[in-house]
Amino acid sequence: MAIHHFVFNRILKPYYEAFTGLSKEVWWLALITLVNRAGTMVIPFLSLYLTQNEGFSLVQVGWIMSAFGLGSVVGTWLGGKLTDIIGYYKIMVLSLSCSGILFVFVQYLHGFWPICLGIFILMIVADMFRPAVFVALSAYSKPGNKTRTVTLIRLAINLGFSIGPALGGLIISGISYGGLFWVDGVTCFIAAILLLRVLHPKKAKPLDDVKNLNPKSAYSDASYWLFFFGMVLFGFTFVQYFSTVPLYYKEVHHLSEYQIGLLLALNGFLIFVFEMPLIKYFETRTLSMIDNIIIGVFLTGFSFIILNLTGWIGILIIGMLLMTLGEMLAFPFSNAFAMQRARRGNQGEYMALYSIAFSVSHVFGHNTSMHFIHEYGYENTWYLTTFLALMCIFSLFWLNKRIKAES
Repeated sequence: MAIHHFVFNRILKPYYEAFTGLSKEVWWLALITLVNRAGTMVIPFLSLYLTQNEGFSLVQVGWIMSAFGLGSVVGTWLGGKLTDIIGYYKIMVLSLSCSGILFVFVQYLHGFWPICLGIFILMIVADMFRPAVFVALSAYSKPGNKTRTVTLIRLAINLGFSIGPALGGLIISGISYGGLFWVDGVTCFIAAILLLRVLHPKKAKPLDDVKNLNPKSAYSDASYWLFFFGMVLFGFTFVQYFSTVPLYYKEVHHLSEYQIGLLLALNGFLIFVFEMPLIKYFETRTLSMIDNIIIGVFLTGFSFIILNLTGWIGILIIGMLLMTLGEMLAFPFSNAFAMQRARRGNQGEYMALYSIAFSVSHVFGHNTSMHFIHEYGYENTWYLTTFLALMCIFSLFWLNKRIKAES
């Protein structure tokens, strides 16, 4: 009996409490996000498709991926603007339904420039969804549940990204690369239909629809630009775990693709199991959102510097654990801070800038570090990455002082 009591109070109860109090609309948004993200299975296989199916060189693939990133930046900015003009709901439906058509259409493009243009347009339309869904989250969540709402959506995204590549591999082997584009298109339509069915304005009323009669532009908010700068630096640090770090595992520690996959899967598993209770715990502490982001960025930066301390293989697992813990704190609280700040003015603009910060990191972060590794090696690259994390922490400390002065 004592064991059952311990298991419930120490393990099950924190999980139960972490998921309680969220509105049904938020749960529907999480399901729609899961369907959408599981469906975007082309993305992990895009470079393989371009080299094996289309016969492009790695240099050409690099430029196509730059078009991918630039499309994401433009789409996120445009989505934020249109969200403020016509509302988040219409933009979500428009983005899902039109990107469904474009996913199917892109597979019929051949040649370098047509594919560059097609991928660029596809990402503009697809990533209009991002600022719109953030504004929807803010509207459908209760005022005290913003951070846990973001965390639930992150769980849906991580689960979707776990399911997507597995299904994608089966589709490629069983059908073809063309099958991926069809499945992506169909799942976008399913997500759009689900959105229309369960979250139509006539059926679901916002819980926290705060109207600002004198909205401020995000572009005139100096403190928010400081936050944006910090998030770009954090993004540069974080994206290394999905480009240069796997190469480091392979070339320096000679891990197999299977072992590298297990390390990356550890990240997704830990997020899926522990993030909600962790955020619930940190929400009860007296630290501010910015303080929690600083802790997360510090842990992520520290996960790189320890890679230079020893050649012991176990340090890779410790590094992944530190990065995952940092990610679990930095992303939900930074997202929640952006949603809270957005109440001052044009919500679409604010949430678009937040997303653009990470799009900028994707456009420049991978390429810059690849060149730095080529010139100076992995060890110096990890020192540079840690330095960028420290610069991010410095900017967040400065932001904390500005916000306290404002209030």
